[in-house]
Amino acid sequence: MSTRNRPLSPHLQIYKPQITSVMSILHRFTGIGLAAGALVLAYWLNAAAYGPDAFERAQAFLSSWFGRLLLFGWTVALFYHMCNGIRHLFWDATLGLEMEQVRTSTWIVISATLILTFVSWGAGYGLLGGA
Repeated sequence: MSTRNRPLSPHLQIYKPQITSVMSILHRFTGIGLAAGALVLAYWLNAAAYGPDAFERAQAFLSSWFGRLLLFGWTVALFYHMCNGIRHLFWDATLGLEMEQVRTSTWIVISATLILTFVSWGAGYGLLGGA
């Protein structure tokens, strides 16, 4: 068997990143992050069911600066994954596939992610008025 000089299949080191590829990769990473967040949610619920000492430890972790950073990251991941998933539903219906529409929907997804994240955290901290 002789080895031939065959061209390599295109990969990330050859292609220049495009907005669609970056958004797709982020969608996959946020899905992985949401799965990790589901494990932390299960831990928190289990701690609540196990007793006050276990729940206090879980609350202490999630109330620490690192726990809050993780919760904030999971909030961003949740809203990004949701907004980008809605965009994919439109694409599945063959809507918004022109490049200019893709660019516009990209900025809509990013803006909606940021707005929803900060509104939810602002509401959680009582920064948006109300009781």
